[in-house]
Amino acid sequence: MNCTKIDSASIQGFNHVNRYLDNEHGVIAAKILPGEYYVTTENELITTVLGSCISACIRDKESGVGGMNHFMLPETSAEKMRHGSDAMIGNAARYGNYAMEHLINTILSNGGKRKNLEVKIFGGGRIIPILTDVGARNIAFILDYIDQEGLSLLAKDLGDIYPRKVIYFPKTGKVGMKKIQDLHNDTIANRERQYSRNIKDLPVEGDVELF
Repeated sequence: MNCTKIDSASIQGFNHVNRYLDNEHGVIAAKILPGEYYVTTENELITTVLGSCISACIRDKESGVGGMNHFMLPETSAEKMRHGSDAMIGNAARYGNYAMEHLINTILSNGGKRKNLEVKIFGGGRIIPILTDVGARNIAFILDYIDQEGLSLLAKDLGDIYPRKVIYFPKTGKVGMKKIQDLHNDTIANRERQYSRNIKDLPVEGDVELF
């Protein structure tokens, strides 16, 4: 695909995100990686490839401002889990809250209203053969978060063993999702292992207050 890189994002603070002209759909596309999120007020698409991670696609159904994140809860060591470290489990939950609230806050600060928010969620596949099922933990977190926050969940595709490619159009709320069942390399798994190592046991940068 012929991609022309686009430098200027519609919302300040997202110029680091890889954006390009998607010739197939005729719109600007933003490709996000683990740990990133993107919000737009324009007619753009947001895309990512998920393994164990979760992406929440959230928008204001009236204004069309919306975005997508891509996150994974930090792993806790087997030793700390055996001893039931509340600090470690709490930090993992706070990281998920941090990822969700940054996305929601940015939507609200750019004209969205909480009462109009609608959510679609994807990911949590078990693609990394490890003892703890990170995908299952991510799924449990996001479902509980949506329930606790009283958000409107319109669609979900979670679990299984395959990576997913997700394409989201915040203006319309339309999502395209494809399970990648014929993956011939371990690029996604390696990327998520590296992401998991990078965020392991790191402190979260303070609390985020919802509008």
